[in-house]
Amino acid sequence: MAETTVEFALNNLTEQLRDNIDVIAVIKDEVTCLLSELNHLRAFLIEANRNRRGSEILKHFVQELNRAINKAENSIDNFMIEAKLHKKRGIYKIFDLCYLVKGKRCCSEIRSIMEKLKEIRRDSTYALSMSLQFDDSKSKQTAHQLKRAPIVEEDEVVGFDEEADKIINRLLGGSDDVEFIPIVGMPGLGKTTLANKVFKSRAGYAFDNRIWVYVSQSYTQRDLFLNIISQFTRNTEQYRYVTEEALAEVIREHLLPGKYLIVLDDVWTWEPLDDVKIALPNKMRGSKVLFTTRDDKLGKFCCNEPHHLKFLTDNECWELLQKKVFHKDKCPRDLEELGERIAKKCMGLPLAALVIAGALTGRGKTKSEWEIVHQYVSEHIISSDIMMTKKLVQMSCDSLPVNLKACFLYCGAFPKGSEIPAWKIVRLWIAEGFIRETMQSTVESVAEGYLNELVSKSLLMVTQSTSNGQIKAFRVHDMLHEFCTLEASEENLFKEIKLGVEQSFPRNQVLATFRRLSIDSSVQEFISTNPYGDSIRSFLCFSSRNIVMSPYELETIPKSFPLLRVLDIESILFELETIPKSPFQKQFFQLYHLRYLAISSDSLKILPKFMEDLWNLQTLIISTQQETLNIEADICNMPQLRHLHTNASAKLCPSVLKTRNHRSALQTLSIIEPETFTEYVLFARCQNLKKLGIRGDMAKLVGLFELEYLEKLKLMNLASGGLHLCSENLFPRRLKQLTLSGTWFDWNEIRRVVGYLELLEVFKVKENAFTGDYWELKDYVFPCLKVLWIERSELVNWEASDENFPSLERLILRNLNKLEEIPINFANISHLKMMELVNTTKSTVKSAQNIESLSVCTGFKLTIFPPDTISDCN
Repeated sequence: MAETTVEFALNNLTEQLRDNIDVIAVIKDEVTCLLSELNHLRAFLIEANRNRRGSEILKHFVQELNRAINKAENSIDNFMIEAKLHKKRGIYKIFDLCYLVKGKRCCSEIRSIMEKLKEIRRDSTYALSMSLQFDDSKSKQTAHQLKRAPIVEEDEVVGFDEEADKIINRLLGGSDDVEFIPIVGMPGLGKTTLANKVFKSRAGYAFDNRIWVYVSQSYTQRDLFLNIISQFTRNTEQYRYVTEEALAEVIREHLLPGKYLIVLDDVWTWEPLDDVKIALPNKMRGSKVLFTTRDDKLGKFCCNEPHHLKFLTDNECWELLQKKVFHKDKCPRDLEELGERIAKKCMGLPLAALVIAGALTGRGKTKSEWEIVHQYVSEHIISSDIMMTKKLVQMSCDSLPVNLKACFLYCGAFPKGSEIPAWKIVRLWIAEGFIRETMQSTVESVAEGYLNELVSKSLLMVTQSTSNGQIKAFRVHDMLHEFCTLEASEENLFKEIKLGVEQSFPRNQVLATFRRLSIDSSVQEFISTNPYGDSIRSFLCFSSRNIVMSPYELETIPKSFPLLRVLDIESILFELETIPKSPFQKQFFQLYHLRYLAISSDSLKILPKFMEDLWNLQTLIISTQQETLNIEADICNMPQLRHLHTNASAKLCPSVLKTRNHRSALQTLSIIEPETFTEYVLFARCQNLKKLGIRGDMAKLVGLFELEYLEKLKLMNLASGGLHLCSENLFPRRLKQLTLSGTWFDWNEIRRVVGYLELLEVFKVKENAFTGDYWELKDYVFPCLKVLWIERSELVNWEASDENFPSLERLILRNLNKLEEIPINFANISHLKMMELVNTTKSTVKSAQNIESLSVCTGFKLTIFPPDTISDCN
């Protein structure tokens, strides 16, 4: 992936010229010439990632190229800091002779590096060793095509019906004691898929509590207990420093009232099974623990008859291939014979079939294109099934465009088995420079298209979906994760820093060759070695244990890596001081190139004005244990800041509310205090806002109507009184998603509240959003509403028809203990394909079952919890 280094250097330098033309005039000509030389190199290297394997000469060439380009970027980035600081000196900058000297030195360094790049390109030895064929037309996809990638649907499951029935019978039968049921099989055989199919089946709802926990090889007892607790409460922060014994007691108390099903996915040793036993109540009749493992001995350790997962038949592999490649369409006749031959090469492995399907999806549906895949698969069928699958992943990965391949490999920087939030990976890809804005799309929509594309190629596994069916979180299969880390290390995309047996941390000389670092729980030990690397652009920390660090340890990071663009240390809890001389307020904010910052603190109450010095910052994520966060910096004046996330209610400084001369780039602002929006000046500065979360006393909140581009709004009123509608234009007309909580509107006011929101697609009515026991819609229509979520309401009678919700696809009702029934006419809504009921009345369940039997929608799915309400209604 040699061309990746060139591609990202081109992107970065182009952005530098575009955004900072006023401050880098001294080196503008040299940077322009460097861009020209890099363009020549990109054309030369476009297929190098497929031809470099096995060529030591070419590997040496790539290393030389990386060193030269990194040196150029370091020189330019360092000068950029000098140029920005020089501009800030104002009238005194005329005395800054040092700035001119540094500018000349930077020009000299760039010219020297350009000569080195030309020398590399001219070297006939390298050119002959590569013998590249310049045909990149097949690997190119436009951002527009990626943006239109299909919305993720549930994974197709083939050949598992019989297997699932066997597991279900064991779950519903057996002894009165807690029973452990193992699913055993090799990697890629579909153990997780089968467990998930059973977990989501009606049999799964026969249990009062259903808990799914991913264990993995990097297991700790504390993580296991916290993951279980997170299944029945969102507020896990209160258990962060509780002992393991106390955590086990919390689990026991929660599971005690009824029987439970716990799924432990990817168990490697017997310790997690023993630890779970500690936390389970005694004598819970019919409760089950289902776990997946690749270790047959471990399965037999817990059970005399573990369930051994069978391989797929050739016909089942072919069926799975067709479903993934053609979806609901039929395979063309002229491809059937060739497709069946490809399916046989899968050797019964579902993962192999999915990966091959991903490779076929990226090619044209012609015999010649499919023949290429068949030939490649045939050449790499070797004795080891695991090695075969890795070769197939390589084939699928090599077919990806440069930026998309980098996005996939980057997912390996997260710990194996971890659940990755979609919004987080999108922000990181953008900050890393993997995504380029197009004329038709923003970088955010392009990145979301990339994510959809990787899912459609079966390279990522969706673990959570949003209420409207979008990707909320995903995971990388263990085998693919291993491939990502190895490939990324070889390509110098990122380096995993892990302190193991007889290992030491890399020395500074070695660190200087890396671009991005991903580190686990040994971060504190690593920082204590005083590392240094001005080539490091990303520092990602994913600690699996509780780590508390002082401000002085935090100060080490900017000293060690002064040119960072991405810093994610949210998994570490920093004890940050708020005194003026705190290192958090000074040295930390000298990371001038920072684009992405995620940090966690126990005592952070103020975000100082120094924050404004981070002029490249795009995404800011602040997690604090304080209720409020005072932001002294004028975030609306930060030219690149697009997304601000905080778990505390943030309050902006008065200067933000008074300044009128700068329009903010902010797209996401969450969570913010309502008082912030009492000034209309702020509306004028935040016209680009698309997502807004407000929490606090809404009494002083003025109309948000002026935020004309706002698409997602979440209001959480903490005051005892409700919102008063002073007009019928409380919310912006372009709103697509609205969540209300504690607003205390009357159900009769719903037309005034949202009646003019004709584009509304998702409407979540949470606790005390509306009051009253009667809701009649009459002739009002929600023309575009796809998702309706009602939770914790006093609603008793609901009068509505299918004509009120012509586009409704999902209905979620939770904790409605007074609602008598769902309008029967909902059975006539042609798009209504899913209805979910949690803790509702038996009469509501009965009406939902009637709707299910009469539904005009093919594939209608009804989910009811707890299970006893189902049996009582039958």
